[in-house]
Amino acid sequence: MALSKVDLANQVENQLPQSLVADNVNFRNIIINGDMSIAQRGTSATSIDSTNDGYLTMDRWIHVQQADDSNTGKTSMTQSTTVPSGQGFANSLKIDCTTAQTSISGTNSRVVVTQRFEGQNLQYLKKGTSSAESLTASFWVKSNKTGTYICALRDRDNSRDIAKSYTISSADTWEKKTITFEGDTTGAFDNDNARSLDVIWGLAAGSDYSSGTLQTTWGTANNANVLVGQVNLMDSTSNEWFITGVQLEAGTTASDFEFLPYDVNLKRCRRYFQKNDFWIDDGGSNFMKFYLTPMQLNPEMRSSPTVYDSTDLGVDTGDGETKETGGTNRVGIAASATYPTLAVLIGADHNGVYQKLKGRVWLNAEL
Repeated sequence: MALSKVDLANQVENQLPQSLVADNVNFRNIIINGDMSIAQRGTSATSIDSTNDGYLTMDRWIHVQQADDSNTGKTSMTQSTTVPSGQGFANSLKIDCTTAQTSISGTNSRVVVTQRFEGQNLQYLKKGTSSAESLTASFWVKSNKTGTYICALRDRDNSRDIAKSYTISSADTWEKKTITFEGDTTGAFDNDNARSLDVIWGLAAGSDYSSGTLQTTWGTANNANVLVGQVNLMDSTSNEWFITGVQLEAGTTASDFEFLPYDVNLKRCRRYFQKNDFWIDDGGSNFMKFYLTPMQLNPEMRSSPTVYDSTDLGVDTGDGETKETGGTNRVGIAASATYPTLAVLIGADHNGVYQKLKGRVWLNAEL
């Protein structure tokens, strides 16, 4: 795709205008950040298990490590620079087994990498009609552990699944995979900003997710049929898995990966997660204060965000910045996805004739 064809005006709200869908040129890739170039939260997360999994590094990619109490395996998730040669990618997503789990027990146990999508961005797929579009996934993948892996779709609105297998044939070798999922004539996606579709890449599964028959055609959701035959990437600390160049598009053939400019890719990611800095000027005094300040989000977020984290909240009294250490700072946020109000409570341990409060908030509107 020629970068000159990117329609910057139409991408701001992360929608898929029908004119773009019709010629299958702009924004044909349903996946966001498929080249793994955006990592606002950080480039690495370690010691991941069922207690701390989630959105950790690369934007829009969620690492789910679901397990019962008997599973003790751990992983790391990294924005890697290991990429397939000559394909134009600078980054990949890497999952590394850091604490092995040689046998995955049956109760609600799986390790997967997933991306989730709003229903309003999927209406052109015509799901639930006789004209339902097929979807084709293409991606580059590499692992030292060869064998059968699973890629699946889950329709969250209608509780329906389809799953396909792919094979990593050669150890430590980049391979391009293409998988086509037939269109589903049952159950339309809701036309809203809620979670409608998951795309799932399996890495390990207990019997609750693998004891049935692989659901290779659309049918009623059944966990036991989703990850059947999946290898156990968790059985050795030597195991690692890389993926990049991920594309999901309407139709039965895979086109070349749709590279987007960095700023366009970042703006699409910021619909779901943003890091914003703030400053508040105030005359100083040494008593507790409560501040309200509006923040304009760019772009508008998917829904009213919550504060995922806050960092670097401090006070400048004219003699240099002091960072609170006593736990007396509090940050909260209220109302709309467009103009939230930031609430800051500062403790009573700063003197000075002039104060500037600074900080950074992490705003989360993920699916």
